[in-house]
Amino acid sequence: MRKLLTLTLCVPSFAPALLAQKKEAERLDNSAKVLEEILASDKGLNKQILNQARCMLIYPSVKKVAVGFGSSYGRGALVCRSGKTMKGKWGAPVMYSLDQQSLGVQLGSTATDLVLVVVSQKGVDQILNGKAKLGSDAAAVAGPTGAQASSYNAQAMNVDVLTYSRSKGLFAGVSLSGATLDADKDANKALYGKEVGAVEIVQGNLPIVPAAKPLVDLLDKQSPAAK
Repeated sequence: MRKLLTLTLCVPSFAPALLAQKKEAERLDNSAKVLEEILASDKGLNKQILNQARCMLIYPSVKKVAVGFGSSYGRGALVCRSGKTMKGKWGAPVMYSLDQQSLGVQLGSTATDLVLVVVSQKGVDQILNGKAKLGSDAAAVAGPTGAQASSYNAQAMNVDVLTYSRSKGLFAGVSLSGATLDADKDANKALYGKEVGAVEIVQGNLPIVPAAKPLVDLLDKQSPAAK
């Protein structure tokens, strides 16, 4: 009876943690599916662009929120390459939020997938070291597609982040200037079982949790090293 009572008291404390882990697992799964579909499409993300990426941010199903309902966020995942120059294999993900208050013009009434390609070390540093605003902390432009993407050189263009959206099946560059990115602390705690910062996750060689393997494996398969 004593053991049963102890177990009963413990269950309520475990339930929220398990629910949070499930939510983050679903977010990672959705991010992997979005990226897989975009990479598989002839009119999706060009490999030339992916090969220049140091980090990728995927926000699945971001929706427009009516004005007057307070702050709202898109929620996604950041995955960065390993190594000092961040040109190696892809590492453990960081859960990230995106303040979408300033994105009313760009977002429609239907769900929109957002993909951000971080192509410079400055962009990586700004995003990892705290709340970063696109356009001021990091130079961000609508990403090129088609023939322009095949010959695009991000370093020569002095760009930090290339931004894209997919809505109703159409993948295209989109301006996200003014959007704010920040690590989702609660989500990262739920995913890794402890409080851990974005820099520590990216640079600390944390193990890749099972829920993140489809996303990381996809990136390793499509672009195992930066070029």
